[in-house]
Amino acid sequence: MQTPLQPSSSPIARDHGFQKWWQLARPHTLTAAFAPVLLGTALAIEVTSIDIFLFLATLLACLLIQAATNMFNEYYDFKRGLDTEESIGIGGAIVRNGIKPSTVLGLALALYGVAILIGIYICMNTTWWLAAIGLIGMLVGYLYTGGPLPIAYTPFGEIFAGFFMGLLIILISFYIQTGSVTSTSILVSIPSFILVGGILLSNNIRDFDGDKEFGRKTLAILVGKKNAVRVLAGMFFVSYIWILALILAGVSTPWLMIVVLSLPKALKAVKGFKVGKNPLEMMPAMKATAQTNTIFALLLSVGLFISYI
Repeated sequence: MQTPLQPSSSPIARDHGFQKWWQLARPHTLTAAFAPVLLGTALAIEVTSIDIFLFLATLLACLLIQAATNMFNEYYDFKRGLDTEESIGIGGAIVRNGIKPSTVLGLALALYGVAILIGIYICMNTTWWLAAIGLIGMLVGYLYTGGPLPIAYTPFGEIFAGFFMGLLIILISFYIQTGSVTSTSILVSIPSFILVGGILLSNNIRDFDGDKEFGRKTLAILVGKKNAVRVLAGMFFVSYIWILALILAGVSTPWLMIVVLSLPKALKAVKGFKVGKNPLEMMPAMKATAQTNTIFALLLSVGLFISYI
């Protein structure tokens, strides 16, 4: 959902040509799919040689599912009247750029179709059990904003997003390369579970007033805006402490502490939400939250690569 501006604010500029179609996929959110695939594959290097074609297939399938989920979000937020031409947010292809709702829905389903074809290739080279997991993930992507009770409108959105777009993608990527799931792969995946959930929480903090007006029952609304910022800060804290604990317990090497280089982004996000008074002012904080997740996962992957050298 996108939060309406105050009446005195001017609409966001329209996109034209190819840009409006590219923006429909919300490209800056796609790193949330890229980073977990890379991390899961990096974890697998210690166990086996990497199949580059399976890596690329996994990456492409996850990116397509993420883009399709974004389009479902665009379509259903418009259908429910949550998006207007004056809204602030990462969407707007329908209300501002004149793309037909049916076209958005059709593109989302087409991307799902391509992802299924790629999934068949992956299953042919691994196990067909992954087909069931992939279809469940796609169903959740649709039900995130589609269906009679969208997941995004409940207090459980952060959990679903974190599990399916964080932990599960990492473990699937690891399994595709190794044919197994280890306790280490699960433990290293936990921070991504938390941080991907944090992305959704940051979105709900920004959209607090608009969501409350439309009757959504997000986690941010359940605990209140100030407490939601505290929860987000706690999620950042636990993610960094978790990696430190893994190192102290001997589960991982000290190289993983390279993730502290992403800490400034986390601090910027928390500070931005504390001082932001309206959705426009909180946009940089939301962006910093997403960047924290991406940089954290990329640095974690780098730490793993260095450890295996």
